[in-house]
Amino acid sequence: MPDTSEVTPSATRTVLFDFDGVLIHGDAFSLFMRERYERSVLRKLAVLLALPWLVLVLPFSRQQVARTLVHIALMGLSERRYQAVVQAFVASLVQRPRQFSRDGLHALRRHQAEGDRVIVVTGCEHVLVSQILDQLGLTGVEVLASQLRPGILGMRVKLHNIGRRKPVRLGAIGVKEWHIAYSDSLVDVPMLKPAAEAVLVNGTPKLCKKMEKALGRTITRVDWF
Repeated sequence: MPDTSEVTPSATRTVLFDFDGVLIHGDAFSLFMRERYERSVLRKLAVLLALPWLVLVLPFSRQQVARTLVHIALMGLSERRYQAVVQAFVASLVQRPRQFSRDGLHALRRHQAEGDRVIVVTGCEHVLVSQILDQLGLTGVEVLASQLRPGILGMRVKLHNIGRRKPVRLGAIGVKEWHIAYSDSLVDVPMLKPAAEAVLVNGTPKLCKKMEKALGRTITRVDWF
């Protein structure tokens, strides 16, 4: 009888996907914000009233300006109401097949079929990206995303999951190494660098050169539609 203590199962690969520009064309949260403003004259008026302050802050902190616009768009929404609004938005969004990367979704499903652990690590907001994946029928996908929190005036930004924060959050859930990472942006260098294979999605030759210089090695380049 063989010594089963020496038998080790084949290791499961961990595969990371960015979301915006990789699985969806464009920025999902920006699309959601645009709809929020298009549907409300009051929100547009609030931005006009805040405009002098926004112009003053812009040279010093584009991030603060972006957060303010998000807070205005989400003003008056409780956590439960926010989830309902997102669900309705996503139900409409998934009816636009050209909005999503057919090749990207196929690659994600292929990795799942091969038994890989798939994690979407994104700057998109958690409820929004989770709803999109669910309504696309993509089950069993882990999500590490930006987060909101309830506030007195509505939902507020709690955490923006970009850049160096991505590998930090992966480490916090016990993911210390990953085999493949897909992204379309230089901002994701901290996530791509530890990967055994870094994949640049729809990158121009210029961006590819910048990415390889930042990583110090060659990368895989794919064109997804």
